[in-house]
Amino acid sequence: MMIKLFSRLASPFRLNQAGIMGMNQRNIRYIGRYNDRRLYPLVDDKLKTKLIAQQAGATVPELIGVIDSQAHVKQIHAMVANWPGFVIKPAQGSGGKGILVVTKNHQGVYTKASGKAVSHNDVERHITNTLAGLFSLGGKADVAVVENLIAFDDSFAGFSYEGVPDIRVIVFQGYPVMAMMRLSTSASDGKANLHQGAVGVGLDIATGEALKAVQFNRPITHHPDTDHDLYTLKVPHWQQLLTLAASAWEMTDLGYMGTDMVLDKDKGPMVLELNARPGLAIQIANGCGLLPRLRLIESLPPKRYPPMPDDRAAFSMQYFAGQSTQPLQPTLAKTG
Repeated sequence: MMIKLFSRLASPFRLNQAGIMGMNQRNIRYIGRYNDRRLYPLVDDKLKTKLIAQQAGATVPELIGVIDSQAHVKQIHAMVANWPGFVIKPAQGSGGKGILVVTKNHQGVYTKASGKAVSHNDVERHITNTLAGLFSLGGKADVAVVENLIAFDDSFAGFSYEGVPDIRVIVFQGYPVMAMMRLSTSASDGKANLHQGAVGVGLDIATGEALKAVQFNRPITHHPDTDHDLYTLKVPHWQQLLTLAASAWEMTDLGYMGTDMVLDKDKGPMVLELNARPGLAIQIANGCGLLPRLRLIESLPPKRYPPMPDDRAAFSMQYFAGQSTQPLQPTLAKTG
């Protein structure tokens, strides 16, 4: 998809010279080389991801409960009775599929962000479909994870439509190399999924400020539903969030991954999901290619004591500012 999109503008040779990474290169050169397949279950299962993130001291959305068999489906109503809102998601889902968000739960009446009511039968049917593997990777039998709602930071008001905006950061060898914010729209049904019509906003690694915005791979300047100026977006607590993303390397040992995070107004940056096969649309959202940044990290001399997550985040903020990749300083290249 990436190659087809950019091929309208340039030849494969020019794309490579511009540092644009294609799917085959991603799969063979980076995922295949740096991600041990035995580690995939750590990130393909959201329950396991939540556990390893908590063990590492990261904040995650609060777990309400898990439904793992058809016999327990009707227990959902008692499980969420005292929660003002909740989210139901498949543990092994991908691409935002199978996520049901109930923003209001008043006296057992469920309502989505759109104001549409969701019946008890609808919720039970959704869980049944989840257990059957309708939304999971490979159609495997799954479990339904029930979580508390995230109260997204007030600074994002007007930037998203009926959904919580999340931040995707590509992390390579523990270094954050590229980031974007995904904003839900009416077209994406309140989900932060670019393929379904969410807006992708490329973020400056140095500052967390907007660089470029796209929807359906086309540049835009304002949110299609709220008309909010997307170029005014700036993510608060940026260095803290980037350090959290960098720490996913220690959590998983995966060399190339996507970290999906949210910013809760009370609890700050949270780990939402980790992904061993992150997509490439982040290059479109940023208006630049991944390859120069990945190659710079690969060129770093080995160190006896690897830098900590905050040091790696600081390095990325220095060398990947804006849409450029700065060359290594000679002293760093020589001494490491």
